Amino acid sequence: MGKMKVNLCGIELDNPVIPASGTFGFGYEFAELYDINVLGTFSFKGTTKEARFGNPTPRIAECEGGMINAVGLQNPGVDRVISEELPKLKKCFNKKVMANVSGFSVDEYVHTCALLDKCEQVGWLEVNISCPNVHGGGMSFGTSPEAAAEVVRAVKAVTVKPVIVKLSPNVTDIVAIAKACENAGADGISLINTMLGMRIDLRTKKPVIANKMGGFSGKAIFPVALRMVYQVAHAVNLPVVGMGGVSCAEDVIEMMLAGAVAVEVGAQNLIDPYACKKIIEDLPRVMKKYGIENLNDIIGGVL
Repeated sequence: MGKMKVNLCGIELDNPVIPASGTFGFGYEFAELYDINVLGTFSFKGTTKEARFGNPTPRIAECEGGMINAVGLQNPGVDRVISEELPKLKKCFNKKVMANVSGFSVDEYVHTCALLDKCEQVGWLEVNISCPNVHGGGMSFGTSPEAAAEVVRAVKAVTVKPVIVKLSPNVTDIVAIAKACENAGADGISLINTMLGMRIDLRTKKPVIANKMGGFSGKAIFPVALRMVYQVAHAVNLPVVGMGGVSCAEDVIEMMLAGAVAVEVGAQNLIDPYACKKIIEDLPRVMKKYGIENLNDIIGGVL
């Protein structure tokens, strides 16, 4: 069997497969189906300073090639995540977990990251800068190099664990954002978050979700995600976590060739809850098929 271990920001993973935030809950829900310790790690549900109910329903809809969602970061808030969710997870997962953090101001990011940084179970902080900046006119932090850098600098000032910044694809120049995060002290970059999409129900003549627009994810966005991973991985000197439309072991290999050290799987978990387990089990076959003995040898293999 080929070697599947990779190193993400100084922490070794048994394999590069990571369920993406928002598609795997807090982990213990999936532990009822299979031993989630087979995973490299996983990124838990996006966590904010205060509890959030999320957006009105309907907020998830299937469409050709993927799905549109506008869940709205529903979560119990960081205090309850630490006091209730992480203890449940500890009973079924013995590896470090990736804490996904969202916020609507720099102060919120700082508060939430500082608390999660102190949790023994947390290995990495995945900071989602796709959220609207309530003090900056509602534009996403991730659409401006300056705003992205401000969040990174502030979070790094109160944390010691690796900070991986999750980027939005809804920008003109993804490389400029990534470089700004690198210069501000980020330890890694993860991309891409969902693309902004919309569908209309012809019978009702209304958008299929109450929020009108939402995040488009699924197999259809894979080529866009791959392109952005390639661009960013070749522009920064940081480990990159690739994601966006990944649904099989071949996609994982492709992402790694583009420059990803590890690969997150998102929407596919909602289609098949065993998706990540199946991908991990199939990786040795695909590696053998393409003559890959060690996954580390192929990272960034496309010039």
